Amino acid sequence: MQPQRSAGLPWLPALQLGLLLLVALMVLVPLLWLVSTSLKGPAEDIFASPPSLFPAQPSLTAYGRLFAEHPLGLYLFNSTVVSLLAVVGNLLFCSLAAYPLARMRFAGRGLVLALVVATILIPFQVVMIPLYLLMVQLGLRNTLLALIIPQAATAFGIFLLRQSFIGVPVELEEAARIDGCTPLGEWWNVMIPAARADLITLAMFVFIGTWSDFLWPLIILDDPNLYTLPLGLQQLASSFSLDWRLVAAGSVVSILPVLVLFIALQRYILPSSSGDGVKG
Repeated sequence: MQPQRSAGLPWLPALQLGLLLLVALMVLVPLLWLVSTSLKGPAEDIFASPPSLFPAQPSLTAYGRLFAEHPLGLYLFNSTVVSLLAVVGNLLFCSLAAYPLARMRFAGRGLVLALVVATILIPFQVVMIPLYLLMVQLGLRNTLLALIIPQAATAFGIFLLRQSFIGVPVELEEAARIDGCTPLGEWWNVMIPAARADLITLAMFVFIGTWSDFLWPLIILDDPNLYTLPLGLQQLASSFSLDWRLVAAGSVVSILPVLVLFIALQRYILPSSSGDGVKG
């Protein structure tokens, strides 16, 4: 017998849809207001009352001034280099560290895992000064490497991929071992394809975190030619003549790469029932 649907709650789906639309509206309104402010013309009062969401004189003047008066292209390039190399480092080093913690038996494995997970609880402000001193001693202050190295491997990434590798069927490893794969070959041909969804998730987290990082670049960089995008946008807000159109335009430019990345990769986040199997 099929369970009878409750006749007393016909409005429940409509209520859920209404609540979801309300939450989506609350999230989207600030973003739409930011875009609207960046598109308002120079003669338009952005502080008019009552406020207007739609610009009366749409104009791209703020974006033109942003790139003409400020080296925004350089800031974008620096942020892109740092974020992409941080993503590559995380995917490589975290997966290499997660594989033995998930599949290999060795003395102290639980202790190593516990120590790795425990570092997640340590706030960055605690290690900020020792990390700065280390970078100075290595001669990496005022270099992009000083931004990449601390982000090249994370405890969260190791833990996430370790949990993903545990869920890979042992039969896939055994099949690869019969085919003559070494442990490194099993990692590359079995684990990496099977954990594709978690790898992409980790890549998105690392990219967004590195792209939006402000505190560490502010501490380690003094050369304006090495500024990342958050530092560059901070220069817009620190001038004596603050133009909120430029600040809004810069914020929109900083959001676009993250938005494009999410839209491009969201279809790959859902894992298949048994991973992608053995490559080749």
